[in-house]
Amino acid sequence: MKTIAFPYGKGHIEHTFGEELVAVLESSINQYRPTDSQEDLIRKAMAAPVGSPRLSELARGKKKIVIIASDHTRPVPSRLILPPMLEEIRSTNPTADITILIATGCHRGTTREELIHKFGEEIVEKEKIYIHDCDEREMLVNIGTLPSGGECEINRLAFEADLLLAEGFIEPHFFAGFSGGRKSVLPGICARGTVLANHCSEFIAHPCARTGVLEGNPLHRDMLWAASTAGLCYIVNVVLNDKKEVIYATAGDTVAAHQAGTEFLSKLCGVRARPADIAISTNGGYPLDQNIYQSVKGMTAGEATVKKDGVIIMISNSNDGTGGDDLYHQLADEADIRVSMEQILRRGRNQTLPDQWEAQVLLRILLHAHVIYISSVEDQIIRDMHMIPAHSIDEALAIAKTLLHKDDPQIVAIPDGISVVVR
Repeated sequence: MKTIAFPYGKGHIEHTFGEELVAVLESSINQYRPTDSQEDLIRKAMAAPVGSPRLSELARGKKKIVIIASDHTRPVPSRLILPPMLEEIRSTNPTADITILIATGCHRGTTREELIHKFGEEIVEKEKIYIHDCDEREMLVNIGTLPSGGECEINRLAFEADLLLAEGFIEPHFFAGFSGGRKSVLPGICARGTVLANHCSEFIAHPCARTGVLEGNPLHRDMLWAASTAGLCYIVNVVLNDKKEVIYATAGDTVAAHQAGTEFLSKLCGVRARPADIAISTNGGYPLDQNIYQSVKGMTAGEATVKKDGVIIMISNSNDGTGGDDLYHQLADEADIRVSMEQILRRGRNQTLPDQWEAQVLLRILLHAHVIYISSVEDQIIRDMHMIPAHSIDEALAIAKTLLHKDDPQIVAIPDGISVVVR
């Protein structure tokens, strides 16, 4: 017998398994024990930047400095990262005009309460903070054409900065390979049209647009170009464990420091697929399981190991609902998921609809396996999106056995579906 605690919101849902559990797919991140405190890891990384002078040197003589920071949907410990960045900038440039630019991508704006939770009250009260809006036309500047052919428009504050920096975190990402680094610019501070072009159906369908893959990934190529052209020259990125604690930090050149972080992470998060009838996955709990949109990421870990026509049980609180009407309607407005997928694949790079990429990946998963969704979302909404609602693991397993016509299906558990690269 084995009891597993699956993250759900700010808590867990536990379940005890017997012989039906054939594998638990976990990264070794949570077994990794750094020798330094979270703060010291960040400060030591900044003291020995990868491929770059120290931030204090980069900041010398600069007038306008912009730090791109993640928004409320990411568990980046900004209250630990921003203070040493601000301190180092002001050590050589005490009068610098510093703006913290919140990289919302196409998400809703971050609230003041969420800013305080993320940065602490002192930073929110004392520092200049601007929340990016991908549709705020007067704040967008065209900096050229992406390798994919889409027009690249970024936030004016970043364009006008004398020094552009970013903080963030690195985790496996279900179509960009890994988060962090260049993603602070694209999609972080880009126009909606730029994001849509980058997230086109052709790229999402590309075999290299998968978790843990950077080489040959067309989305990654666009993102690198955008970050370079925007002038992003220095980052501080961290790797987190399941308690959202910093276990590794990297700082320095946008490409070189990010590569160091992805190499560290790859050694810990790669796991071998174990084909099974049922895969149980999560989105790692709060804040990443706030909606269905984000939770598609955790489903892809189940997709990578469950047998064809098997069952993925996704555990995600989703207290914020679907995450957007666009995703909902692209699933709910057509009864046949094959028709929906065909419609998406026919759209060109500059015809991408908002949230189409998430719908495309979810449809791909649904064409491979049934999805049973354990959440706080209204049952009918889950059904509308071609998934099956459940309210406990016991209920989900009973439904799965009926779908599979098996009394003893084999089960694989993935306690944190976004922390692993299933190969």
